[in-house]
Amino acid sequence: MASQHNGSAFATHDHGADERLADVTESKTKKVSRKGSTSSTSSSSSSSMVDPLSSVLDGTDPLSMFAATADPAAPDSSRKRRDRDENSIVGSDFEPWASKRGEILARYTTTEKLSINLFMGSEKGKATATSAMSEKVRTRLEELDDFEEGSQKELLNLTQQDYVNRIEELNQSLKDAWASDQKVKALKIVIQCSKLLSDTSVIQFYPSKFVLITDILDTFGKLVYERIFSMCVDNRSVLPDHFSPENVNDTAKETCLNWFFKIASIRELIPRFYVEASILKCNKFLSKTGISECLPRLTCMIRGIGDPLVSVYARAYLCRVGMEVAPHLKESLNKNFFDFLLTFKQIHGDTVQNQLVVQGVELPSYLPLYSPAMDWIFQCISYHAPEALLTEMMERCKKLGNNALLLNSVMSAFRAEFIATRSMDFIGMIKECDESGFPKHLLFRSLGLNLALADPPEGDRLQILNEAWKVITKLKNPQDYINCAEVWVEYTCKHFTKREVNTVLADVIKHMTPDRAFEDSYPQLQSIIKKVIAHFHDFSVLFSVEKFLPFLDMFQKESVRVEVCKCIMEVFIKHQQEPTKDPVILNALLHVCKTMHDSVNALTLEDEKRMLAYLINGFIKMVSFGRDFEQQLSFYVEARSMFCNLEPVLVQLIHSVNRLAMETRKVMKGNHSRKTAAFVRACVAYCFITIPSLVGIFTRLNLYLHSGQVALANQCLSQADAFFKAAISLIPEVPKTINIDGKMRPSESFLLEFLCNFFSTLLIVPDHPEHGVLFLVRELLNVIQDYTWEDNSDDKIRIYTCVLHLLSAMSQETYLYHIDKVDSNDSLYGGDTKFLAENNKLCETVMAQILEHLKTLAKDEALKRQSSLGLSFFNSILAHGDLRNNRLNQLSVNLWHLAQRHGCADTRTMVKTLEYIKKRSKHPDMGHLSELALRLPLQTRT
Repeated sequence: MASQHNGSAFATHDHGADERLADVTESKTKKVSRKGSTSSTSSSSSSSMVDPLSSVLDGTDPLSMFAATADPAAPDSSRKRRDRDENSIVGSDFEPWASKRGEILARYTTTEKLSINLFMGSEKGKATATSAMSEKVRTRLEELDDFEEGSQKELLNLTQQDYVNRIEELNQSLKDAWASDQKVKALKIVIQCSKLLSDTSVIQFYPSKFVLITDILDTFGKLVYERIFSMCVDNRSVLPDHFSPENVNDTAKETCLNWFFKIASIRELIPRFYVEASILKCNKFLSKTGISECLPRLTCMIRGIGDPLVSVYARAYLCRVGMEVAPHLKESLNKNFFDFLLTFKQIHGDTVQNQLVVQGVELPSYLPLYSPAMDWIFQCISYHAPEALLTEMMERCKKLGNNALLLNSVMSAFRAEFIATRSMDFIGMIKECDESGFPKHLLFRSLGLNLALADPPEGDRLQILNEAWKVITKLKNPQDYINCAEVWVEYTCKHFTKREVNTVLADVIKHMTPDRAFEDSYPQLQSIIKKVIAHFHDFSVLFSVEKFLPFLDMFQKESVRVEVCKCIMEVFIKHQQEPTKDPVILNALLHVCKTMHDSVNALTLEDEKRMLAYLINGFIKMVSFGRDFEQQLSFYVEARSMFCNLEPVLVQLIHSVNRLAMETRKVMKGNHSRKTAAFVRACVAYCFITIPSLVGIFTRLNLYLHSGQVALANQCLSQADAFFKAAISLIPEVPKTINIDGKMRPSESFLLEFLCNFFSTLLIVPDHPEHGVLFLVRELLNVIQDYTWEDNSDDKIRIYTCVLHLLSAMSQETYLYHIDKVDSNDSLYGGDTKFLAENNKLCETVMAQILEHLKTLAKDEALKRQSSLGLSFFNSILAHGDLRNNRLNQLSVNLWHLAQRHGCADTRTMVKTLEYIKKRSKHPDMGHLSELALRLPLQTRT
């Protein structure tokens, strides 16, 4: 390339212009005299001995001037926008190289020792400030020559990880050298790394080596491009996103040319090819046709690489760079592909065979090394290619002998629809392939992957399956077998019935059971299960597949088995629309849920427990035996014994049994027969036995209350009393703080809420004939009195206020609400004076407790609480008390004054309260409120 430009010269400057790399520039037409000599001797010396390299340098060339100034970087926003625009040429349907990188590194590994040549930096390349310009140029050239002639250190006996670490160090060294403006050193590193791609001494590692080295090349290409782009930016203008060479200034063009000239002077073919390909994009700065002219030339350069493996990866890299910078130039890429086909026979030549013998590598292990490169080449060529081109490519591959490797790449890269419509043609080609080099089962696997994405002609589907399975079932190696079977299971599920799926599953079990081969193939077996359940949403059909459950038995590692069970339950919950009582489904899913449940131990995370409980509860909710309530209860009994370690499941079972009892009541319209009465008592007993096994105290309290309400609704009075007594006896155990979502919270607000609900239920609970009047209320009051409440808490008084509301409701002739077929105390006592007297005594006791507490709040810091509680108590008396009673009337007046005594009252609330009293006083039988209103003054604000 350098020969195309006559009169070239090497240049440098004083301010770290390593970038010129002993720059090759076009010679100037006018001679410039050397400036800045330090002595007459040096002047005469320079005049008598003309140095053709230094004669053009005056120290003020445009490149030196630019390097001496600050290096402006391209604005981030424009750079990102530019990258986005260039990447948008290739659509999202094109699988990028980055997605293949990890798979290649994981697949192509070695245990053999590797070697690497490391560049050893030379001190003699550092010129002092007083060095003459020509000496610096000479030094720069010597550095590069030293490098090419062996200024490097060979590291031997490296493990694969050591090798990877060394490559990463080189990548970092490249970035560091570039950042410190040591462009010569950066180029040396890239050349050195590129040379490694000619080494195939450890051939199994070559694809991974290619990935690692091309990462460095990509970094270098990006650094060079961004550097030159930044040279086009100044304070006056910014290079547009879609620029043309006319927009690029001369300084940037000259620097760009210098890079290409230096790379052209690299002696060895492979590093010269790779380094130039890495900066292919920089041709945009020089010429509109630069890239289109370079691609064919680089393609021809690859013809000089003798090793077919090295050659094919070079072609892959060229395709990679070509798709990134000029995806529209498909003709050059096509030429690259057809060039490759012409040299394909080299793979089976004597040279390669001899190399494999030396390294002790078999042909079936060698040929897959080509796959990443060939797959990428085929993908680039076939991207948005017309059918005619794809057909031509397929025909060309068909004509070549030993073409299994080509065929595999065709099926990996071509559009799935193209492959699927020609499935029988491909099967014919697979049959004709030589088995020795590239195994046929890999070809059938590639075909299966396409058929999972696109449907073949309907008439060919069964024949395709038969042809494929004939080959797959004969495989002796379990790993080869399962890798193929996994792919074809999806095709079978997609196009056939449970009979064919059952046959496939049976065959998998037959191959994977001997010698416990399934233990090494759990990921593939999991994939098979997921594919089967993804296509069989009707679980009655799924579980009627005879070999499905035996297939599950192969998952003997607990963590894997649990994951599979979770997948099954997620699909069931998502797709099961109607409740089921199918015994096949129930037995199978009970087994699946039991497997999940039994995996729970002391180390299981709470999130995992919640997930398992959610899945099991989803199953329980979908089980319904219709009107066969006894069978439903039997199922819940069995489920309780199976899932006793997951509290949310037990809670769900209790709710389900309570709902079952209420459904029985609904069916009987509240009039239980002897049989249904016994059944609901059984349901109540189920709940009473199960609740104590729960850990959460408020869960137990609320379930006791809920179950007691259900028992009461079903006329099970003694059972209801037992639930309520159990709840009362549990209250003293309520801790001061409880764990809510991993955080400790005070429990009093939760207890207050529970007790308010409890009081509402106690209104309709009839007294037991043997336990005296209001025995449950008395027991509850004793517990509340003895409970240790928080200091500075008024919740106890709020509870007592709620008790007053309850006692007020109990003193009415007819209660506010009832339960059908249950006689409450208003019916039992019928307004009996003894009952009312007992009620009044309880009221006085509770009111005394409230007033005592109000007295304790007469301290300065508690006056606001006293005012608030006093007004609240006043409102309770106003709403629930008989203010015609003189004592109660006087108490209300005293509370009103107490609320205002220390100026802490909420004046607005008191004004509205007084207005309400005056309004109510106008109603019939409410005249006494007028007198009360006159005794309730409002405190004036000062």
